[in-house]
Amino acid sequence: MTTSGGGVTIDVRSVSKWYGNVVAVNEVSARVGPGITGLLGPNGAGKTTLLHMIAGLAAPSDGEVLALGEPVRDNPPLYRRIGFMPESESVYGMLTGRGFVELAAELHGLDPVGPPVERALETVGLSETQGRATGTYSRGMRQRARLAAALVNDPELLLLDEPLSGTDPRQRIEIQDVMRRLASRGRTVLVSSHILEEVEVVADNILLMVAGKLAASGNLAAIREKLDERPYHVRVVCGSSRSMAAALIGLDAVGSVTVDDESSLTLLTDSIAALQRSLPRLAKERDIRLFRVEALDESLESVFGYLVEGR
Repeated sequence: MTTSGGGVTIDVRSVSKWYGNVVAVNEVSARVGPGITGLLGPNGAGKTTLLHMIAGLAAPSDGEVLALGEPVRDNPPLYRRIGFMPESESVYGMLTGRGFVELAAELHGLDPVGPPVERALETVGLSETQGRATGTYSRGMRQRARLAAALVNDPELLLLDEPLSGTDPRQRIEIQDVMRRLASRGRTVLVSSHILEEVEVVADNILLMVAGKLAASGNLAAIREKLDERPYHVRVVCGSSRSMAAALIGLDAVGSVTVDDESSLTLLTDSIAALQRSLPRLAKERDIRLFRVEALDESLESVFGYLVEGR
């Protein structure tokens, strides 16, 4: 998949990564261009491993990764064109906010460091608190300091691993605005998250990962349409599960019904809305007390399981 025009910034070619018998990334191919792309998946899906390979921090066990038209592994000149904000909180509490960003600038070989550091701090809104030790920062402020460090070299490609973790609503909006400004300048931003709502606010395109595989890719409209086709498991707790099952099995929206016990049943439906309309009516007609209705598989793991395996 290539995002908005302007060529391909990231080219992942049949990449796999394994650690002993554990396969972290399995035969992933993807192409990403300028703009904001979301890398979405549940925890343990392989997102961080893939980002590390794109950043050149880990070598693929198989396949190849190119960034900005060059192989990323063992390519120090290329790293000066990439910004990477890892998921782990690598902030040195004894350093001030400014000192932390200056360290990143020096590691990139910037000279002088002053102007780029000031620009990065201003971009993330830490100019007024840059003299404080990062150990006194809130979690959200530390996230912004790490983002400033990733931005100090004015990267053409920015890789962000769960950047909104620990931020409050205002800080999330500010970080999302930074991503948008970079994208408007033709830069490429690849941002990972396990929360769909975080990604869809800023990203025009997404890569969906589960269990090390690429489950789907494309624009949000296409992904949403595919998710809308997904059947849902629903548990109904009521006064008589067998009577309710007999009533439900005749509904077009219900694919199957399994009686769990005297007061509980599980059904498969492709329309939660239709089920919500029908259940109260059926309960009233059959004089069945309705206690609880709950979707059982709203987690990202189940969503991606459906996309990968068609279930």
